[in-house]
Amino acid sequence: MDTISAQDIVDTVSEGLVVLGRDLTVASANRRFYELFAVAPEETIGRRITALGDGQWDIPELRRLLEEILPQRRVVDAFEVDHVFPGVGRRIVHLNARKVFRQGNQVEHVLVTFYDVTAVREEQLRAARAAMVARTIVDTIRDPLVILDKDLKITMASRNFVRMFGDAEADVVGKEIFDLKQGQWNVAALRAQLERVVPDEAPVEEFLIEDEFPDIGHRAFKLNARKIHVDGNHVTQLLLAFEDVTEAIAVDRHKDVLAAELAHRIKNSLQVISAFVAFEIRRAAEPCRDGYLAMQSRINAVAELYDVVAQSSAFGPVNVETYFEGIAASIRSSLLGEASQIEIVVDAEPLALVADHAVPIGLLVNELATNAVKYAFPEGSGSIVLGFRQRNGEVVLSVEDNGVGFDHGAASAPPASGMGTRFIDAFVRQISGTLARASGDTGTTVIVHLPTSVLTTPDGVS
Repeated sequence: MDTISAQDIVDTVSEGLVVLGRDLTVASANRRFYELFAVAPEETIGRRITALGDGQWDIPELRRLLEEILPQRRVVDAFEVDHVFPGVGRRIVHLNARKVFRQGNQVEHVLVTFYDVTAVREEQLRAARAAMVARTIVDTIRDPLVILDKDLKITMASRNFVRMFGDAEADVVGKEIFDLKQGQWNVAALRAQLERVVPDEAPVEEFLIEDEFPDIGHRAFKLNARKIHVDGNHVTQLLLAFEDVTEAIAVDRHKDVLAAELAHRIKNSLQVISAFVAFEIRRAAEPCRDGYLAMQSRINAVAELYDVVAQSSAFGPVNVETYFEGIAASIRSSLLGEASQIEIVVDAEPLALVADHAVPIGLLVNELATNAVKYAFPEGSGSIVLGFRQRNGEVVLSVEDNGVGFDHGAASAPPASGMGTRFIDAFVRQISGTLARASGDTGTTVIVHLPTSVLTTPDGVS
């Protein structure tokens, strides 16, 4: 087997390597050294290292290492040289130098390895610049911000976050968001949502937290979180923003109070008008009484809407069941009386109406129920069911009675072209509905099909 030469061994080393004599001339170099610095053996061997490449190696840092530091020390590790080499460009290299002696004599040599860290350093510089840009952006945004790692620990806090919550950044970095202050952010629902941001790509949208905070008092914040990914590495982080909505919520609540007060006053005014109509009913001749009673019923139906509004948020969603129960109570009071054997019941799903549609729907229900009271029960007893439900992509409003039906003579049927009928048709058109009527021996059912736009969504938006 052939003897393996020392040159064969050093040529397998991944770092650039040179062996220098006592006078710093190059005794030998490996293949990687020649590749790294684009030099040839014939222009390298036997030349002083500072004279290589027409003096391109005459670098102050290298000269200091070889002429000042190394003579006083046997070993030097990770000495960094940052230099622009002609024909190669900028190189950042780590030099490891060691004094060695040939076996059997005392001839001193210097073994120097060159490890190219240019790409690593440039990546570090890019990351540092990106971090500086991120810090500038974070500190410029008005709303407090923090950046969290995958374990929901704070890696960066904006100046406004630190200022608002009275901490130094050093006091919050490295802590879980849930551990800050007195645990105001330690909410199970928030934790559950934040833990889904990274794995499920599920952003957090306007999560509301309202609490007493040290130093700043009562505050309400909407929290928004997004996953962020930094180019060049595999670190995934969360950006969490805090929007202070304290004043906005206070204004909304004040508006709610004012609107509820306004609705209450309107209801009272309508009840006063209803009382005047009741006074006129007592004085009116018999042919006029039905007209006054119908007028009073309609006024009471609108008053009932404002009563529901006064008990809820400012002209917000109108609960159907509560609204219909109020209309039924008004009809019982104005048309039936306590001794009546006609029953009015409500069978409504837990739905809510947009306030703008509540008035025509209430008046429509009032007219249909009033017709049933007046025409369906010549014997003076029976039941009327006010229904409201959502089916197959539409809303179904129904008024059903178990009376005599419309086919038992004119006395038991509402006028086909009367004022009440015209009102019903107008209300149906106003809410973009369609009306169907069925009548027989077991009673009459009126069904109005409505678009779902009359309803509010769970968050109160139509």
